[in-house]
Amino acid sequence: MASRSDRNPPITPPLIDLPINTHDRGFYDGFSREVTIPAKIIVSLLIMWAIFFPVSANETLTAANSTIISAFRGWYVYVVAFFMAICFILAIIPGTGTLRIGAQDDRPEFSRFSWFAMLFGAGIGIGLLTYSTGEPLSHFTDNPEIIRGAVESQSAEAVPSAYMYTFLHWGFAPWATYALVGLAIGYIAYRRGLPLTIRSALAPLFGKSMSGMAGHLVDIVAVVATILGVAVTMGLGVEQFVAGLARLGLGDWLLDPDGSSSATAVVIALLVLVGASTLSALSGVGKGIKWLSNINLGLSFLLLTLFLVAGSTVFGLELLGFGIIDYLRTLVPNALTIFQDTGSPVSGELVQWQLDWSVFYWAWWIAFAPFVGMFIARISRGRTIREYVLGVVLVPSLMCFVWMTLVGGTAIDLELSGAAQGAIVNTGMADQLYATLAVLLDPAFAYIFSGLIVILLMTYLITSADSAILIVNTINGAGDTEGERRWHILFWGAALAFVVGSMLILGGIDAIRITMIIGALPFSLVAALMGVSIVKAVVFDLIRRHYGVPTTEAGCAAMLAEEERKAAMPKKPGTA
Repeated sequence: MASRSDRNPPITPPLIDLPINTHDRGFYDGFSREVTIPAKIIVSLLIMWAIFFPVSANETLTAANSTIISAFRGWYVYVVAFFMAICFILAIIPGTGTLRIGAQDDRPEFSRFSWFAMLFGAGIGIGLLTYSTGEPLSHFTDNPEIIRGAVESQSAEAVPSAYMYTFLHWGFAPWATYALVGLAIGYIAYRRGLPLTIRSALAPLFGKSMSGMAGHLVDIVAVVATILGVAVTMGLGVEQFVAGLARLGLGDWLLDPDGSSSATAVVIALLVLVGASTLSALSGVGKGIKWLSNINLGLSFLLLTLFLVAGSTVFGLELLGFGIIDYLRTLVPNALTIFQDTGSPVSGELVQWQLDWSVFYWAWWIAFAPFVGMFIARISRGRTIREYVLGVVLVPSLMCFVWMTLVGGTAIDLELSGAAQGAIVNTGMADQLYATLAVLLDPAFAYIFSGLIVILLMTYLITSADSAILIVNTINGAGDTEGERRWHILFWGAALAFVVGSMLILGGIDAIRITMIIGALPFSLVAALMGVSIVKAVVFDLIRRHYGVPTTEAGCAAMLAEEERKAAMPKKPGTA
């Protein structure tokens, strides 16, 4: 009886060759000029537009934002729900969950501690420091339940809904978006020997056409989205970094009269932070970024320990338990709800709330996804799909929930008890974490821990920026993760600093947010195609495995070698 491998299988081996033209000499040695030069031009034009034509840039961005975010809000909501569904389906199904990112005998390069540290630092660290108090307090003041009149603003009854929406934004949605992009890149690149770049993730759908102009366009879109997505995170971090320096008493010149960072403070902060991140990027993932990520995680747990010991721990743990239950109970309807403006004041407020919060977040996660996804793929080789999804989606989500309830819960409890007297909720978001410490601790301890937050912000900013610089160079270098291209690292470091600085000075963090939402739109289509592509790749690999067809680069090479050996054998007399 013939074995499965002896039959004529109904499926062919996967594509294991996706050539990308790279220059072989000069300044662009090892780079795809068709990707690198257009990406540099687009980012440079954006910077010059913001610097030399600030009024025009501000007006145009505002008009584009109101048009794009309103027209595509439904698309953002549904595509992120699609990402979550795909990730959990691939992890839960027994056959797909056991497939490995790489060859079946590949094992992870990094320990789980270092893996989680790098996931946490690159994926969300800065935003969590800003929003751990800022988001729960914002929803404590205004959320859909308050807008509908179901609960009173800044009351104890408003707390559950505040955390339901906080968890919606910081739970599975961001991490599933990152996980899907990273899985599509890593699974297809490492199993099939393709370049570790965005276009490779679409090879199961479009084949070798990804070697040409279509592939160049995909990588250009990813580079621009990465720079703009990281710019939002950097902008938030710089604002909070400067607010911390002001809290430490380093001078009134740091802040403008409205409480925002002064132009001088922004420039100096970016010179220090991006300069340090560029130096770290030159040392590579295994050195500077790994070292800084471990420091980030250690300092983060030290800060969290403070809130466990001195904060509203019981209140926070109650919020954590009930919040997770409410989140899971309402996840599907909340993830699929699109508020409609029916002409009433309440419906208009609901639509605007969703645009300001949920849609902004979904666009941010999508814009951040090429950077974080590439980075996660880079550090996740050797893990199974199930371990990967559970590690990338569930563990960081739970850490975000813990942070939001212990830190943000302490801030809310101080306001509910009257101890804060509005000192936390009425200050700017960048300053709310410091304000919480000022109410919670004696002045000396508040000063010490404010200094810790400034240091933690600095290390998170450096980690995010240097990771982004390396990922952009990897995309431009057709997936090459090893070469040191110092001048290109310096260019992207400077470009990131100019984007953040020009936008902060132009219109504050809102200008960066608007630019990012616009930049995220093209990549959202790419990411959706990546979701379809990884499903096709996994399903076809299961079919190949059933028929004994190789699914990895090594397996295909062995099959080809065997066919060549058989072809080279002398034929027996009398055979055709």
